[in-house]
Amino acid sequence: MNDKVYIIILNYNNWYDTIECLESVLRNDYPNYQVIVVDNNSQNNSLDYMKAWADGKVDICVDPRKPLMNLFFPPLPKPIPYVCYTKDEAEKGGNPDLEEKLRNNIPQGITTKYALIFIENNKNLGFAGGNNVGIRYALAKNDFDSIILLNNDTVINKNTISNLVSARLKLGEKAIYGGRIFYYSDPEKIWYDGGKLIEWKCRTGHLNIGKYKHEKNIPEIKEVDYVTFCCALIPKFIIKKIGLIDESYFMYFEDVDYSYMVRKSGYKLYHISSVNLWHKVSASVGEESHNLNLNYIETINRIRFIITKLPPLKKITSFFSVLSSRRNIMTLLKYSLKKWRGYNKLIPQR
Repeated sequence: MNDKVYIIILNYNNWYDTIECLESVLRNDYPNYQVIVVDNNSQNNSLDYMKAWADGKVDICVDPRKPLMNLFFPPLPKPIPYVCYTKDEAEKGGNPDLEEKLRNNIPQGITTKYALIFIENNKNLGFAGGNNVGIRYALAKNDFDSIILLNNDTVINKNTISNLVSARLKLGEKAIYGGRIFYYSDPEKIWYDGGKLIEWKCRTGHLNIGKYKHEKNIPEIKEVDYVTFCCALIPKFIIKKIGLIDESYFMYFEDVDYSYMVRKSGYKLYHISSVNLWHKVSASVGEESHNLNLNYIETINRIRFIITKLPPLKKITSFFSVLSSRRNIMTLLKYSLKKWRGYNKLIPQR
C-alpha cells in the first residue's frame, strides 16, 4: 500500500519558477501524492498565472540548452483540474466532495490522481506561516502519512519523492528526511548534503557545499544535525509530536529550530543521498549576501534560537561567537540605522 503524501510548495512573487517546479513534480513516479501550492499574497498576479498554466493558457519558455530541461519539459497535458481555497477554507479542510469529483479529470501523463490545490493567503505569512497553512489543510483532511515541504525554485527527479518515501518506510515515522541538493545553475555541484550545527557557537553549515558529486562519496543514509526545509519529508507522527513550524522566525533558521526540537525529543534526522533535486538558491530574494534585510533577519533568528533553545552554558558561548563576528555587528548596526532613517522595507519571503 502506498500511503498518501502531501507536497507543499510555497509561492511568493515567483510564479515562473513555481510552474517549472510543478512541471517536474507532476511527473514523479510515486503513485499517491497531492500537491498544495500556497500563495503568500503575491503582488504580481502569481496566482492568476499559475491558474492560467493549469488551464493550458500559459506555457514556460525553455532554453533547449538547459541541462535539466528533461526534468520539466515538454509541458504536461492540460488542463490540470484544481481547486482554489482561501486560507480559512483550506484550514477547515476545503471541499472534499468537489475534490473527489475532479479526480476523474486528471490528464494522462500526470502521475497524481488528485486535483491540484491552490491556497490564497491574504497576507505574506513568511516561510513558516505560509507552509503552516498547507500543513493545517492536510491535518484537517487527515488522509495522509507524511508531508513534503519543497521550495518552489527547485526541480526534482522522477524518483525523488519515491526515494524519500522509501526511506521513511524503511526507517520509520519517528524521523524527518532530506536529500542531496545540487545547484540548478551547476547541476553536479552540491549545495546541501546534510546539515551541521555547532551548538556552542550556534554555527550552521551545509556538508559538502561546493563539492562535485564525484568528489565525495557518503553513505546512502546518514544522521545529520538538521534537515533543510528546501526539501523535507515530515511524517504526521512528527507533526503531532513537535507541532507546526515556529512562525516567529518568518524566514530563515526555522528548519534548524524544528530539526533541533526533533532531535531533542529523541527522534532522528536522516539524510538520503539517493534523493536528488536542483535548487536555484534564493531565487525569490536575490543574492542574500548583498541584501541587508536578509542578513539582519538571519542574524536575529540565530539570536532567537540561542535564547529559546540552547542550554545556559551554550547560550553564553554562542552569544560571544555571534557578537564577535564583525559581519553580524555591522549588519545589526546598519539595519538599525536604516530603520531609524525610515528607509526600511518589508523583508521578502524566500
